Amino acid sequence: MSIGERIKLARKMKQLSQEDLAQSANVSKMAISKYEHDQDLPSSGVMINISMALGVPVEFFFRPPIVIVKLQAYRKLSSLGQKEQDAIQAQIQEWLERYIELEDLFPEEKNVSIKLPHYVINSFAEIENAAHNLRLEWELGLDAIENLMELLEDQHIKVGLIDAFQNFDACTFFAGDAPVIVSKAGLPGDRQRFNLAHELGHLVMEIAEGLDEEKAAHRFASAFLVPDRTAIFELGKRRSKLDFNELYLLKRKYGLSMQAWIYRSKDLGIISEATADHLFRTFSQKGWKKKEPGEALPSEIPLRLQRLVYRAYAEDLISQTRSEEFLGERLDPVWFEKALSHDIAAPSANH
Repeated sequence: MSIGERIKLARKMKQLSQEDLAQSANVSKMAISKYEHDQDLPSSGVMINISMALGVPVEFFFRPPIVIVKLQAYRKLSSLGQKEQDAIQAQIQEWLERYIELEDLFPEEKNVSIKLPHYVINSFAEIENAAHNLRLEWELGLDAIENLMELLEDQHIKVGLIDAFQNFDACTFFAGDAPVIVSKAGLPGDRQRFNLAHELGHLVMEIAEGLDEEKAAHRFASAFLVPDRTAIFELGKRRSKLDFNELYLLKRKYGLSMQAWIYRSKDLGIISEATADHLFRTFSQKGWKKKEPGEALPSEIPLRLQRLVYRAYAEDLISQTRSEEFLGERLDPVWFEKALSHDIAAPSANH
């Protein structure tokens, strides 16, 4: 990827027009166009101005080409405009490049053979079996998954968070042989976990023609987070009604939203469709559909990239400046001492 292509990538990431960037960098729009089309190279002073205007280090423009992300090829995002899609795609590309370049420092991490199970799905009943078999494959048992993001990273799935838009929740694709899941940052924990499990479904299932892929992935997400036997253990085989306090406590235990528990109960025949409809009407009347009652579950944070950065820094493989470039934020080598003394969390790990 040339310097001009990288300028264009960073500009799209910030949703700036060529004119916007030109004004911020104190050059002409024609100059930006020439840079992006590789018809001219910016001077060192202009490069610094462009770097500051785009909020990326100068080193970003000289990274070697590693991977090209084509988001549109993986998921149809018809609710997003092209400019928004370009910005999301650019954010993902920038994060993934840092991730892959960092892995190259550790051959044992880079050369891991990744073999996700593959399930051919011809009916919704087979989705339950797929979710159950994946739990067996990963030796999870039937209990609640404490940290789904950590589990996915342990299975060599690259997981990232990006600042995105209202109509974007998550997407998945393969970067070479490596499975990747990217989620929107700042979502409540239950919504985030459902999105991650949904995208996992897309990675491991091959949906037969005639089945709705999104509905199938929804069913997989619920079945993976709460297996059928677990749901029956918690609720019983048949119920005439469900209590909202009960649903709230189950949400806290399993990280699955109250509304998803209602859907799960209906799908398994624990409650009737009429009972589910009544519960959903109540949610609508009380204004709970977008924001469920009670304290929101905290979101999870992917930490593998951060761990690799601190490992590389500790082993003198990279400098502090290089560490900060990989992290996408300032390096704080003693954050853990502050965490212990002030009882605060680890770095935000927003990317």
